[in-house]
Amino acid sequence: MKIAFHVAFGIHFFSIFSLITLLIISYKKTPRALNPGVLHSAATALVAGVVMVGTWSAAHENEINHMKVGIKFLVVLAILVVGYNSLKRKVFTDRTFTVMLGLTIVNILLAYLW
Repeated sequence: MKIAFHVAFGIHFFSIFSLITLLIISYKKTPRALNPGVLHSAATALVAGVVMVGTWSAAHENEINHMKVGIKFLVVLAILVVGYNSLKRKVFTDRTFTVMLGLTIVNILLAYLW
């Protein structure tokens, strides 16, 4: 189970990295539109995070912080909701970009600072 945890961690890490990268690429395009890969990256990060939570007890001896996991889950879910709402629009606004990038950075800071 340690191997499954570490594989899920790697997938989660690269999904969040690709989420930030695709957001920046989407922002620089003209006309500005949201890349559908942003939603795929966020959904992959969500699924990999759920796998990490499921395999935590077999890979670690200490208890998992359920509050942290719940807040991180809600942040990724908020990224998905904002992304799906802005995917239907033709223009990717500065406000939507700022919200999605801010939520992604909050998710990263929650992972490393809590």
